[in-house]
Amino acid sequence: MESIQEFLEFELLHSGTYVISVFTIVRIVLIVLVSAILLWIIKKALMRKNIAHKFDTGTAYAIYQIVKYIVWVIAFGLILETIGIRVTVLIAGSAALLVGVGLGLQQTFNDVISGVILLSERSIKIDDILEIDGDIVKIQDIGLRTSKGLNRDQIFIIIPNSLITTNKVINWSHQTKHNRFRINVGVSYGSDIDLVAEVLKQSALENKLVNKKDGVEVQLLDFADSSLNFKLLFYSEEIFRIERIKSDIRKVIARKFNENGIVIPFPQRDLHIKKS
Repeated sequence: MESIQEFLEFELLHSGTYVISVFTIVRIVLIVLVSAILLWIIKKALMRKNIAHKFDTGTAYAIYQIVKYIVWVIAFGLILETIGIRVTVLIAGSAALLVGVGLGLQQTFNDVISGVILLSERSIKIDDILEIDGDIVKIQDIGLRTSKGLNRDQIFIIIPNSLITTNKVINWSHQTKHNRFRINVGVSYGSDIDLVAEVLKQSALENKLVNKKDGVEVQLLDFADSSLNFKLLFYSEEIFRIERIKSDIRKVIARKFNENGIVIPFPQRDLHIKKS
């Protein structure tokens, strides 16, 4: 027992009033291990709750991230106390320094605060599909400073959290993944309006990813200079791949227009040459 006690009290580093012994290292390792095990238990509990109560995955992730940050902050404070550094004294003595650092890292702190807001507010969650700066992004990770997502070109996007909280962002899947989309098309004057509307409806309904229950709507949008402009409205749950669906529907529209003699006009100019 004495040999073990001597081993634990063996000093590895001695600097002024601060002494780091083998026992100090053991306590630090125990703090890290206990924190990691506690987080593992919390994560497993949230996963079981997710399965048993159909808990939203994004909500479970947000709760886990907040708990994780809190646990590691407490663990870091305990490690400092174990080494002999009083956290309260450190904060009080570094107040002026923290102000200077805060001014220099203002944007970083803004991103961090925005990350806390996103995780606690849960307005944006994992697998949500956002429209940011004209780009469609599927969120895969929400961190404390940045969020990560994948766009339609399979490009990994890193987004500062402040960009999400301070700018106008469209969340296509906030309340439901069931959204309405549109396709605009113009036909030449003299076309049978009822036939055009029917062709547009059938073109959309042929696509398996278009929701048939909510129906398809066709509106006469405008009398333009050289065309009658129609708007085809349909519902789909495939938000992230909607451009591919629109492309497939447009192909069918072009084929059916050709079969029914419906013409899509294009700008034309008549040139009159005056002889002098």
